[in-house]
Amino acid sequence: MSAKTSAAIRYTTMRLAIFIGCLVAVGGLVQIGVLPKGLGDSNFVWVILLALVLSAPLSFILLRKQRDAMSEQIVGKVDQAKARLEASRSQEDGAVQ
Repeated sequence: MSAKTSAAIRYTTMRLAIFIGCLVAVGGLVQIGVLPKGLGDSNFVWVILLALVLSAPLSFILLRKQRDAMSEQIVGKVDQAKARLEASRSQEDGAVQ
């Protein structure tokens, strides 16, 4: 497994873990009555939306290092691909002339 895949999987797993933690916390708070249950039958949707709203800024703050590492690895791979493409183009241009 490449380092880029590893960093992406690690970041995604950690982000999912934060969301699940928020989902469990919000669900518990709704069940004990600290947070409203939503309107009518919207309890499940309410809990998911509230967990998403809470987990997004938490992920942004808590996973900064992982996101930066993943970004650096992706940029490196893109630069390598651009260099290979440019080398391929220059070889084709040399063969055509």
